[in-house]
Amino acid sequence: MKKIYFLKTCNTCLRILKELNPSSEFVLQDIKAQEITATQLEEMHGLSGSYESLFSKRAKLYKEMDLKNQDLTERDFKHYLLEHYTFLKRPVILSGSKIFIGNSQKNIKAAKTELEKS
Repeated sequence: MKKIYFLKTCNTCLRILKELNPSSEFVLQDIKAQEITATQLEEMHGLSGSYESLFSKRAKLYKEMDLKNQDLTERDFKHYLLEHYTFLKRPVILSGSKIFIGNSQKNIKAAKTELEKS
C-alpha cells in the first residue's frame, strides 16, 4: 500500500507533501477529515513495531491531559491514537513494507529516496 496520513491544516505536512511530490499511486488521507480506523492503525503498528513510535508527545492535548506524568502503556497509546487525530505523529508515509513517521529531516530524506524508487 502507498499512503500518506497528514493534516491539511498543518503547514509542515503541506510543505513536506510539496517536497515529496508523491505519485498518483499514493492515497492521501487528511486525518482530521477522515479519522484513522483501527485497521489502519494496526497496519501502521505492524510496520512500525509500536504504538508509541506513532504517538506525538508534542501534541497540545498531551500536555493539557498531563499524559507526560502518566506511565502510558502500548494499550494506552493505541487508545489515544484512535481517540483523537492530534496524537498521530505526522506525516506517516507508507510505501510497500516501509513506514516513515514524523517530520524529522532525516526521516523525510529517507522517505523521499524511497518515493523516488517507486
